[in-house]
Amino acid sequence: MSPRRAAPRTGPSLLEAAARVLSTEGPAALTTRRLARETGCSTMAVYTNFGGMTGLVRALVHEGFARLHTRFSRVVPSPDPVADLALYGRAYRAGAVAAPHVYAVMFGSSGLAGFSLTEEDRQHGRYTLAPVVACTERCMRAGRFTSGDPVAVAHRMWTGVHGVVSLELGAYLVAPYDADDCFESVLPALMVGAGDSPERAGASVELSRARLPETVPGTEKAPSTKTRGAPSPPGTALSTSPTTME
Repeated sequence: MSPRRAAPRTGPSLLEAAARVLSTEGPAALTTRRLARETGCSTMAVYTNFGGMTGLVRALVHEGFARLHTRFSRVVPSPDPVADLALYGRAYRAGAVAAPHVYAVMFGSSGLAGFSLTEEDRQHGRYTLAPVVACTERCMRAGRFTSGDPVAVAHRMWTGVHGVVSLELGAYLVAPYDADDCFESVLPALMVGAGDSPERAGASVELSRARLPETVPGTEKAPSTKTRGAPSPPGTALSTSPTTME
């Protein structure tokens, strides 16, 4: 008997359902039975399409990075490269706040279904850093940043933003130094650390805030975990809604 073939649309449907359940209810709710109920498939569909829950979670990690890449691709280069760079940071934060449990799995801080990142998994998502490196290089060519290694500077930007976002998702940032306050102060500090003047960095970061809605459709201002936790409507976990990963 030949192995059962996966239906063409079953895999994407399972990923969609997994992201939705994970984003709205957390890791404990993500089971083969729950996914079968959500998609109208049998529990065997998880094994047929992904080889089991570990394979499904790995596919979800890769999908998460693909959605981050799509979000980054919406940053349209402008005459102000520093504002563009800050906008990448805002897009990164928006995706994490919209799907915190997916974000946690992507970066290895959640052992979902016994899943742990391999070295290959850890390196897989690094392609999403390419546009940030390119933008950093533009900042250097424009004389806004000190000339140097744009890859190294892009990594400093990533680690700075990632650190604040991770603390935000863990609810460690509270008034008077809440997530919004810390994020808005870290962005210009990163730019100044790369060589920009405080005045120009502040103006560019503020400009990036005004441009966020064009990058994350439906976003009226910088996202905050103060409003996090409201369930996403069914079917939107991997869509273009601002409460999604994309």
